[in-house]
Amino acid sequence: MTIELEPVGVMCNLSCPYCYEHPMRDAGNFRQKTYSVEKMLDGLAKEGGNFTLFGGEPLLTDIDDLETIFKWGYDRYKTNGIQTNGVLITERHIEMFKKYNVHVGVSLDGPDEMNDTRWAGSLEKTREATKKSFDAIKKLLKNRVSLGIIITVHKKNGLPKHRERFKAWIKELQSWGVDGARLHPLEIDHSSVGESLALTPEQNIEFLLDMWDFEISELNVPGKRPFRFDIFRDVEDMLKAQDNNATCTFLSCDPYTTHAVQGIDSQGNKANCGRGNKEGINWIKADVDGFERQMALYNTPQEYGGCQGCRFFIMCKSHCPGTGIDMDWRNRTDTCMNWKVAFGIYEKMMVQKGETPLSLSPDLKKYEDILMYGYSRGVELRLAHIKRHLEGNFDLEGFIKNYLYAQSNGNSAVPHADHTDKTGKYAEEFREKYGYLP
Repeated sequence: MTIELEPVGVMCNLSCPYCYEHPMRDAGNFRQKTYSVEKMLDGLAKEGGNFTLFGGEPLLTDIDDLETIFKWGYDRYKTNGIQTNGVLITERHIEMFKKYNVHVGVSLDGPDEMNDTRWAGSLEKTREATKKSFDAIKKLLKNRVSLGIIITVHKKNGLPKHRERFKAWIKELQSWGVDGARLHPLEIDHSSVGESLALTPEQNIEFLLDMWDFEISELNVPGKRPFRFDIFRDVEDMLKAQDNNATCTFLSCDPYTTHAVQGIDSQGNKANCGRGNKEGINWIKADVDGFERQMALYNTPQEYGGCQGCRFFIMCKSHCPGTGIDMDWRNRTDTCMNWKVAFGIYEKMMVQKGETPLSLSPDLKKYEDILMYGYSRGVELRLAHIKRHLEGNFDLEGFIKNYLYAQSNGNSAVPHADHTDKTGKYAEEFREKYGYLP
């Protein structure tokens, strides 16, 4: 689970048209006029784990308050994190990042016109802001500050006409000492953004496959510092049932609890990940996880927006609910074709190596049944758990009971064995097939 501290809410120094937080801004749901450091730290203490400052743009927080927060985090956990566009980073920020062991994630889409979507009010100001982000990255690396890069893929950096420039930029980052990046296919929150910036499914696939080949053939060769795109590691790990460290988009997210992300707002209250807030409302976090989305999509034909019959379902789980077709989390992801192709290609690569991908395993239906049973009990079972269970090395019954017990005690929640009307059906089928009932 990631704990995200949001001192300034969705306030930002830039105005990126594709930002998934715009529905919140459109609805007028900015943060309260003031934040309370005391209340935020109290909220963090209750969560009991290391955290990342998030926004909007968290560097809009008063710098003295930032130091108070980072010192508090370092004293307890010896580490901190922040996700920023990098424009506002100063020498003092860098000193704090070093002093308090802050991992810095920088959101940047490329050089010059590729980053023009990260709009600062005019083209001149936008290019100036992009330059500041680049300079900040160099300074962070020079000062040996832990660094990550997030790149959103859209028409300004993902079309073939931009490809050589984009690859040259990645190689430049690699030469500076950056060892990887996270690729985000554009999330569509407004139809106008989809029309102006979104790649078509075919274009998205072409871009991802080209990047995959680029990583293998040019970025990871003898004599060079390795550079990896995390999206391809996730595809590989899911097909091998090695999902303990998978990115949250490959897990089972309930948009009303977003258990991969525990947000703490400016007043110390619990909040959800903002990617699912299409109505512009950051709903109060529910007490218990629900997996209605995954269960419904597993049983809904693909022609009606579901995932029924897809052999990659348990690896993909229809991805982030914030990417649901027509901006509706009840539908499967609008990037479905991306993942089918990516999983399909890696599936063939594994077969060629003599390996059996999970998608072609004779136990695939058992995995699906056990995953669905876990959902019906209100528990997300990782593929690694299920694999170990089928090998006889994991106490599935004990895990479910302990999970529900911890949830009921830690979150004041009532264990919900009867959480959905599917429970009885899956319980019967599970007992009949496997001889016991968790």
